[in-house]
Amino acid sequence: MPAIDPKQVEHIAHLARLQLPPDRLAVYAGQLGDILTYVALLNEVSTDGVEPTAHPLPVANVWREDVPGESLGADRTLANAPQRDTPYFKVPKLLDQGSA
Repeated sequence: MPAIDPKQVEHIAHLARLQLPPDRLAVYAGQLGDILTYVALLNEVSTDGVEPTAHPLPVANVWREDVPGESLGADRTLANAPQRDTPYFKVPKLLDQGSA
């Protein structure tokens, strides 16, 4: 397994939107290299006779009829809203009309 260099750690941190202190990049490079070496050991494990799976446990969809229920109503729905303009939730403006 090739070693990870600090420049690669910096690139990975950028992709993950992490801010890492420059003086720790070499330490993290060593740690990531150790992790990748350990994970590479999985390639040595024999999987002969092991059925491929997408999920370790059996997964089954549980379906039910889509039956409409009783509505809460505007008063009850908006009861805990910090701001409201009945029958709507009032939220801060995010976009100007001119921007796209």
